[in-house]
Amino acid sequence: MEERNVDVAIIGSGTAGLNAMGQARRADKSFVLINGGEPGTTCARVGCMPSKAMIQIAEDYHRRMHLGRYGVAGHEDLTLDVPQALEHVQDLRDTFVDRVLSNSTDDMPADLFIQGYARLLEPTLVEVAGQRIRARAVVIATGSRPLVPEPWRAFGDRVITTDEVFELEALPTAMAVIGLGTIGLELGQSLSRLGVQITGFDQLTSIAGISDPEVNQCAIDLMGREFTIRLGEPARIEAEGDQLRVTAGEHSVLVDKVLCSIGRVPRVDGLGLEVLGLPLDARGLPPVDHHSMQVGDLPVFIAGDISGDRPLLHEAGDEGKIAGYNAARIDQTPTRFRRKTPLFINFCDPNICAIGLRWEQLDPATTAVGQVKFAPVGRALIMGKNRGLLRVYADQASGRLLGGEMIGPKGEHLAHLLCWCIEQGLTVGDLLRMPFYHPVIEEALQSALYDLYAKVNTKNSGGLTELAPLSD
Repeated sequence: MEERNVDVAIIGSGTAGLNAMGQARRADKSFVLINGGEPGTTCARVGCMPSKAMIQIAEDYHRRMHLGRYGVAGHEDLTLDVPQALEHVQDLRDTFVDRVLSNSTDDMPADLFIQGYARLLEPTLVEVAGQRIRARAVVIATGSRPLVPEPWRAFGDRVITTDEVFELEALPTAMAVIGLGTIGLELGQSLSRLGVQITGFDQLTSIAGISDPEVNQCAIDLMGREFTIRLGEPARIEAEGDQLRVTAGEHSVLVDKVLCSIGRVPRVDGLGLEVLGLPLDARGLPPVDHHSMQVGDLPVFIAGDISGDRPLLHEAGDEGKIAGYNAARIDQTPTRFRRKTPLFINFCDPNICAIGLRWEQLDPATTAVGQVKFAPVGRALIMGKNRGLLRVYADQASGRLLGGEMIGPKGEHLAHLLCWCIEQGLTVGDLLRMPFYHPVIEEALQSALYDLYAKVNTKNSGGLTELAPLSD
């Protein structure tokens, strides 16, 4: 079999792979982009975009429960055409996928965009679709797949993952959600609001990846008002007629389907990573420098969800850019880039967010904590969304903002504000010199900052920024 030579071979055409391709193009390097399976990013096809479409429908429909408070008559008679709602989700999903493809691979010639599953024969020799490609550098961005324990596969389509949930044309009467991380919690709440009897299970005692114990308890209390949540015990599944019985500890429920959302694993099957000659971890991955994305000292780079470091679209994009940049300059020492401030957003209602350092990463002896409950926040009360808790962390000595966790209305926006401020290295005093309008949700952040400001050592000279004295 003849070998074809290119500068960069990119395995995987998701967010990370497409960004790596962009870097190779910008550096005017020859490349091939290899895709196994359905094209289109995880986000667009089975991840953040279709889930947000379902969340929006569920949230709008659930809003009818508040209309009676405002004197809106007839809200009790509102109904939902579930098949039409699910079709709308699928239509939007297809639109998102088409946009990704039309902006990236639709017009690429077959010699640049190869459909097929790749295998490494050597660190820089790739076999795919009956051909061999010799590259000066390789970027591996094959993504991840939902984890389903092997015994559960015997239940067939009664156990589904995020790969199948958006293909449903009708909803079951009762469903168990096993795994209450980001996607499990988002879909569990949405499906409950769409009329499915939901029971959520997680062997952890926290939900949505929250590490702050106060925020976690608040989240459990709020989410538990909408559907049953069972924590702290592993779940097991048994067939019972045409249904499934899910049991965790002393709790048991009979359901029609199970949504398995216990995590994702890197797509490494058949990839041949053993030829890299480096030790592979329990996930089947070699060691990776997450600032250069380089594997050991090889001309090989790993980027995106396969790395498991920060499985989020914006992080996958950054990793793809880093990997592509270095792969296109393989004759140089790889550049190590500073990673951005971590930002995590769960789009359940209220939003659950984490920014910067997590609670578990803080030193209690040197950290100050400020907080505010959303119950008395005027704008939240007006919207009928005054539920939740915001906690912010700062270095006690310098007042520099370190991070925060929250569950609250419009949390996605508060989280961005905090993230940008942490990225700029601002102090609590710096933030309190910013303008805060009234009445807005941001006033909740202002209150938490005032609480935090009282606990840090470094203070401003005054509440406002002083002007320089006028000259004579």
